[in-house]
Amino acid sequence: MTDRRPFLRSIFDAAVAAAHPDVVLAPRLRPVPKGRVICLCAGKGAAAMAAAAERHYLDALELPPERLVGIATTRHGYGVPTRRIRVVEAGHPVPDEAGLKAADDTLRLAATATPDDFLLVLLTGGGSANWIAPVEGVSFAQKQQVNRALLRSGAPIGEMNVVRKHLSRIKGGRLARAGRNAAEIVTLAISDVPHDDPSAIASGPTVPDPTTLADARALVARYNLSIDDAVRRALDDPANESCKPGDAAFARATFELLAKPKASIDAAVKMARASGYETIDLGADLEGEAREVAADHARLALKARSEGKRVAVLSGGELTVTVRGQGRGGPNQEYALALAGLLQDTAGISALAGDTDGADGGAGSATDPAGAVIDQATFAKMKSIGLDPKAYLENNDATGFFAQTGDLLLTGPTLTNVNDVRVILVD
Repeated sequence: MTDRRPFLRSIFDAAVAAAHPDVVLAPRLRPVPKGRVICLCAGKGAAAMAAAAERHYLDALELPPERLVGIATTRHGYGVPTRRIRVVEAGHPVPDEAGLKAADDTLRLAATATPDDFLLVLLTGGGSANWIAPVEGVSFAQKQQVNRALLRSGAPIGEMNVVRKHLSRIKGGRLARAGRNAAEIVTLAISDVPHDDPSAIASGPTVPDPTTLADARALVARYNLSIDDAVRRALDDPANESCKPGDAAFARATFELLAKPKASIDAAVKMARASGYETIDLGADLEGEAREVAADHARLALKARSEGKRVAVLSGGELTVTVRGQGRGGPNQEYALALAGLLQDTAGISALAGDTDGADGGAGSATDPAGAVIDQATFAKMKSIGLDPKAYLENNDATGFFAQTGDLLLTGPTLTNVNDVRVILVD
């Protein structure tokens, strides 16, 4: 059997490259203002975006260094060297003290903006956890507990952010409110959310929020989230309502998308077609429980196999896992584990599922796997050492399973984030 792993990895790499800050940022940056460029960045690509902004302003436009200031808050292990913009590595997916201080510093720096200054906000996925600024009356530990409950609930990222926005002093348009004296507030973002909703990317710190406190309370009830009384009181307090359209904070604020998940999936589709595969493009906005989506995709692959077709099934979006077991993993690994159980008796099928930021679930380490790969070698290893994929799936222990088969996808930090890329090849 031909080894498809190098080709699967090249498809994944092409999707990541299409959304890298070094490629997408510089052409969209603004001219030099009268005063300072205040650059505030958050998310897994924040440091890479900060470095790209420095090259543009300091090198290409020759801005005096003292007129460029900023803070870039990113995930631990995702920092890169910078000259003027301070990089802070902080917790993700569960916030930590570094993110707490960085968010306060970010709000204070935004508040120093004058009518001569340009406030440049650069966002990628992960910003919601990196910028943690609890509202009055909610402790940092209580906010962490809410994040943990949300991560285990199976809620889509958009719904998680509805709750987060109403417990924050920086999300839901509040950063724009802090920097409202600037001559201009420009937000440039790399989307990691289905349908590219600006209010969902990093929980929308500089855009109006269409959701309400009532929406947040309804989600707490729907997912039966265990939260402290202080959090309940905060979600009942009208003072914690997010910024709405028409707020003066947005009078001079604009928002632009630099990269979308669709562009990355398009790059993956293009590569598959160039290699002679008929493609089934399921789009960049898939949501749902990882194991259920895997079952749908397995049926597509088995149908193509029965018809003797050479097909690539490709999809993006962000799947979820309702955690009931005690294992380790993430939605991409769980998707791959479910596929392994469904396809183990079928030859000629291989697959990769990975998060474009380089980390799929995990405990917040830069060495966490990005996902997993499966093929005939996986199936043979399963049988030779007696692994039962169903048992591992029930324990939500995809990492434990693929660590034994040797199929974890280990990319390290990619410095961008446009959701997931899943590829099934039928040969």
